[in-house]
Amino acid sequence: MSNKMMLGIISFAAALTLAACGGENTNETTQNETTQEETNEITDHNMDNTGTNDNEAKEGMDHSNMNHSGSGEVPEGLQVAENPTFPVGSNAIIQSDHMPGMKGAEATIVGAYDTTVYTVSYTPTTGGAPVTNHKWVIHEELADAGEAPLEPGTEVTINADHMEGMQGATATIDSAEETTVYMVNFTSTTGEKVTNHKWVTEGELSAK
Repeated sequence: MSNKMMLGIISFAAALTLAACGGENTNETTQNETTQEETNEITDHNMDNTGTNDNEAKEGMDHSNMNHSGSGEVPEGLQVAENPTFPVGSNAIIQSDHMPGMKGAEATIVGAYDTTVYTVSYTPTTGGAPVTNHKWVIHEELADAGEAPLEPGTEVTINADHMEGMQGATATIDSAEETTVYMVNFTSTTGEKVTNHKWVTEGELSAK
């Protein structure tokens, strides 16, 4: 075999090797791009239109600034319940989740009152995002409220400080219910001791 023929074979083999390497690099690049696209797609699915992660606390659902414990004082004119389902001194299980660790906690009843209870929406006087469907504000905690019950859509001024920025805020009534409300002591399932918590409705308690 001549030197020219041998050189030609070697050159051809080298060309094949380079082509194969180039193909592998191209495939690897394409695979990396696909993986990145899939990652971006997954991330986008966890974001809403404003770029906020869906797992973040929703507007109006954050009770981190709630005053879990209270003084035990009640508004003037609040009617003590004569024959409540859960008498003062009895125990009950909380079925509501107004705050982390509340649902499932055992509560001791320290007060029972007959009133109209409202869910309200308002913008805190301290600024920040609006609070929607806050549970609960009772009729006696509204300034110059007049006769109960108030209709949904009624604007009122809150005279309670369950949460930071609530006192003096202008609120809109979302719903109204005539029921018995309870002030309770409990230790949350996360270990926090809460005293004189306002309010839990009768429907949010179950027998121990």
